[in-house]
Amino acid sequence: MPKNKSIQLLTFCLMLFCLASVSKTSAQTVRLSGTVFSNERKPLEGASVTVFPARISTVTDKNGNFILNGIPKNSIKLTVRFSGYAVYETKLKMEKNEIIVSDIFLLPEVKELQEVVVSESYEGRRKKEESLNIETVNSSFIQRNLGGSLMQSLQRLPGVKTISIGSGGSKPLIRGLSFNQVIVVENGIKHEGQQWGADHGLEIDQYAVNRVEIIKGPSSFMYGSDAIGGAVNIKPVPVPAKNVLGGNIDFTGKSNNEQFGGSVNLFGRKEKWFFDTRMTVMDYGDYRVPTDTVHVYNYAVRLYKNQLRNTAGREFDLHGSAGFVSEKFKSIVYFTRVYTKSGFFANAHGLEPRNVDAALHDKSSRDILMPFQEVTHHKISNTTSFDVGNHQMETQVGFQKNFRREWSHYVNHGYMPPIYPDDMYAPQDLERQYDKEVFSIAVKDQFSLNKHQITVGANAEKQQNSINGWSFLIPAFTQFSSGIFVYDKLQLNELWLLHGAVRADYGKIKMKQYADWFPSEITENGQTTQEFLKRSENLTKQFSSFNWSAGVNYSPGALSVKANLGTSFRMPIAKELASNGVNYHYFRFEKGNADLNPERSYQFDLGIEWQASKWSVQLSPFFNYFPNYIYLNPTSQHDIYYGAGNQVFEYQQSKVMRYGGELQTRYQLLQQLSVEILAEYLYSEQLSGSKKGYTLPFSPPASVLFGMTYNPEIKNLRDTYISVDYRYTAPQHQIVPPEKKTDASNVINLGLGTKIRSGKQDLILSLQVQNLFNTRYLNHTSFYRLIELPEAGRNIILSLKLPFLLSN
Repeated sequence: MPKNKSIQLLTFCLMLFCLASVSKTSAQTVRLSGTVFSNERKPLEGASVTVFPARISTVTDKNGNFILNGIPKNSIKLTVRFSGYAVYETKLKMEKNEIIVSDIFLLPEVKELQEVVVSESYEGRRKKEESLNIETVNSSFIQRNLGGSLMQSLQRLPGVKTISIGSGGSKPLIRGLSFNQVIVVENGIKHEGQQWGADHGLEIDQYAVNRVEIIKGPSSFMYGSDAIGGAVNIKPVPVPAKNVLGGNIDFTGKSNNEQFGGSVNLFGRKEKWFFDTRMTVMDYGDYRVPTDTVHVYNYAVRLYKNQLRNTAGREFDLHGSAGFVSEKFKSIVYFTRVYTKSGFFANAHGLEPRNVDAALHDKSSRDILMPFQEVTHHKISNTTSFDVGNHQMETQVGFQKNFRREWSHYVNHGYMPPIYPDDMYAPQDLERQYDKEVFSIAVKDQFSLNKHQITVGANAEKQQNSINGWSFLIPAFTQFSSGIFVYDKLQLNELWLLHGAVRADYGKIKMKQYADWFPSEITENGQTTQEFLKRSENLTKQFSSFNWSAGVNYSPGALSVKANLGTSFRMPIAKELASNGVNYHYFRFEKGNADLNPERSYQFDLGIEWQASKWSVQLSPFFNYFPNYIYLNPTSQHDIYYGAGNQVFEYQQSKVMRYGGELQTRYQLLQQLSVEILAEYLYSEQLSGSKKGYTLPFSPPASVLFGMTYNPEIKNLRDTYISVDYRYTAPQHQIVPPEKKTDASNVINLGLGTKIRSGKQDLILSLQVQNLFNTRYLNHTSFYRLIELPEAGRNIILSLKLPFLLSN
């Protein structure tokens, strides 16, 4: 039997075993109820109530009441969490079949500074409320798994991967879909950068992230186009408690690329007015790989001290928010400025490997030489919410400016002049420049009608994109999109919850004509003339779409089952419609297709979760069908004008089938020792077109992570942990040329951390050792996989968070 088939069979059997375990487990249960109030004796709606060790959760209604059915009789503790209030804990005595807990009063907290707002109980609540598969993490998770970027820090979650370039840039890959198929939402505003390129990372500061929700599967009915594969929703920082001034300081150091830096946060509130600010600074050098030689397109390239030359970078970020908060009105203004400068590996960015000046690039591991990129992203937005009777209204307006420049030595290709003209409109070293401005507005109304919780919303977005530089790939364009949706959540009873949504969208994109700045020789009928070739024509395209979604949740105590069936769509982007140039990152000529239709998807998601006193199991299978998936197809043609014979790739559409799933299991071996298994599997196949029978590009291979965590009790320390993760990644032999097959890999990571009480706050310390044994392995979804560049070697990461309180 082939090795990859064996892995599929093993994963399938493991899922069946976990489901069988669910059916064999039964226990005596108890009904638990109560009411949660503030210290001012006002009922608190939306408080999270959790019973341990089963970790069964619910939330309070508008009267502060909660009911928990199917609670195991061995339950020992109940906790209540609510934003702005200290965590409440009480012991349980399960002597009856029905218990009414005494009224619970929560006391105000200075701020959710130690662990931010979220915990596993919040995650459980969201999963039971939504029919889509959602993973929720908080800032503590990010600190324990700190990577070079936000998405690299989230890779421990099954179904979530990244397309990475170096140690500081990456973009999300959810169930094998990325680029403009997955959106990122920050503070309620869709993040708009140059996300169409594999080398274009997210302009997001992971130190400013409070809570992240990863939605696996189509989310177009909520967010519109580009959410066809999923969404990463970065939640706002919580509002500080009244009459407080404080903050925190983060320090981070990494051994592999000698990174140092940190982040400073200052917040305060006086009754109804508040502010929150942050500044982040990072500086890192060339990162190391566990090899001294790499082969770039059949050329052997020696690496000085195992360092990947010219992969150093810097980051400087500013954040600010201020607002007014009252009982029925809240208005907050958010501002961010994210600046990054990072180098491209000199031997892999359109430069002839034999001609790289090694003496210059190896002189320092911290300098940033050509080729390199600079990105500055500004974002300012306002979110205002208020209550009008039974209606909860919310408005959002935003403006973003993404300014990206790619610098490289001028290299003439085809008929480009050998000497750069003095009177050119672009600097000689400016290869490409993209300048995007985005205006967005959204309104939403949420109200209750009998057992229905209805949300009605509308949004619109306008983009203006200009270009510059001596190299051309995509034209300047303007784009407009808008949509309206209705979402209904029907609570039939304590066990059944129904979901339904419909959405209509309209989009328009207008691309501008572009002609070469240099003449090319054209031969027709034996006569040769020189012409300024047009690379793109004036083109206007309009798109519309109607989508729907239906789901159901069934939660009979320890077992929770949910299912969702729906459609999703995505508008073609400018690169897919009108690209016509050399992508030097891939040594290929890319050509758009003006006849592309909007991408459409049909997906069925199933979620099964079971929680007992020591066990928790979560299984999330899915099936996905695209009647017209957009992909970049390699042809037999070669460009003769611009790229010295680069192979031509053209955008086409084909039918695609995808299926797979994720498995998460956790078992509490001892009171202080737990183990977990996180597995994922994805299969995709093109059902039509010239690549019929092939998979899709950047398809992640199956993988399984075995984790073990020990939580010792040490005097004067809290929440101490020691963890070890072993991840096995299967080989990926199902590829789309020019992709290369990738062998299996085995990687071990270590982690430890603790909290040291310092006054009223906790000093949080964490240490990681990534790739403990300095293993040489390839990541199939890495930007550098095409040149067989291994992943980073051993990396020791030290992180320290120091909260402080200036007044209370």
